[in-house]
Amino acid sequence: MDCFKASIPILKVLCDETRLSILSMLSHNEMNGCEINRAFHCTQPTISYHMKLLVDASLVNSRREGCTVIYSSNEEIWPHVKALLDVLCTAAKQKENMNE
Repeated sequence: MDCFKASIPILKVLCDETRLSILSMLSHNEMNGCEINRAFHCTQPTISYHMKLLVDASLVNSRREGCTVIYSSNEEIWPHVKALLDVLCTAAKQKENMNE
């Protein structure tokens, strides 16, 4: 039961479409905040908010290069998150097919 309780903060972070899209992009290559901002056409404070949640949940790593923050997916956790998302997508598709 403790592992379920420990999973709650990560699941809360994952329940946002923008954060899921950011995670997907970062799984392919690292990006700085400006690049992420351009990809989503959001304000800088909005992207900063999403990035803080992702970093705090240990889903994303960050490092400074001068004045720029570079973000990358946490390679230790990403495969597990990807597997979870794949299972959830499969379940959603099955439910959708049952409702047709």
